[in-house]
Amino acid sequence: MNDYLEHLSKFLKSASETQDENIGRAADLVVESFTGNKNFFVFGSGHSHLIAEELYTRAGGLAFVKAILPPELMLHEMLNKSTLLERLEGYASALLELHQVGRGDTIMIISNSGRNSVPVEMAIGARERGARVIVLTSLKHSSRVASRHSSGKRLFELADVVLDNQGEYGDASFYVKGCDIPTGATSDAVGVALAQALTVRIVERLVQRGIEPPLFRSSNADGNAGDHNARLAETYFGVKAAGA
Repeated sequence: MNDYLEHLSKFLKSASETQDENIGRAADLVVESFTGNKNFFVFGSGHSHLIAEELYTRAGGLAFVKAILPPELMLHEMLNKSTLLERLEGYASALLELHQVGRGDTIMIISNSGRNSVPVEMAIGARERGARVIVLTSLKHSSRVASRHSSGKRLFELADVVLDNQGEYGDASFYVKGCDIPTGATSDAVGVALAQALTVRIVERLVQRGIEPPLFRSSNADGNAGDHNARLAETYFGVKAAGA
């Protein structure tokens, strides 16, 4: 266990040392959208949806985040279903239309490989609609593979800002003695850390502007979290419900 955690810490340290400027640039895009009464969307398929959920309706999370997380692109419905679906062209265009992504919005698209059709098409379509694109990916992996989209583009080539999770090619990168197949993926752990770092930087930017950040409280802590979250849910989602 300790060997793997030490291994993982190297990736977190590398992200800390290299991604600060890009986190700041990404935060500025989100704040610009929010203060301009536009939207901030997050999207990820497969395991990447876990990172998108880190930004969405959770304790300490910003209430204005809107998630594009169709269940068929997650992993819980059937083995390999999301793997096959995220290679289909035309799918992301429908999602962008359904969620009304448009000019002045910002969308964060998460994909470790950055090669599959749905996330690539999501970026292309968002840009065509006038939205800005933040990408969270592994540059080391994505730069070594060909796109599966007819444009030939990989996700990082379509971004206004790229957040690099510093991951190795193939993601899993820890070797157990006696086993020649790597295990211990790093993209989710580092991706979640970068997602939370982005949230923190957005909050910092809002406070610097004299704007109270609309943050959910933990509904599992004592106090007035329920009422507080219900107010945020009504303001940003139009529903009377607790948020986090």
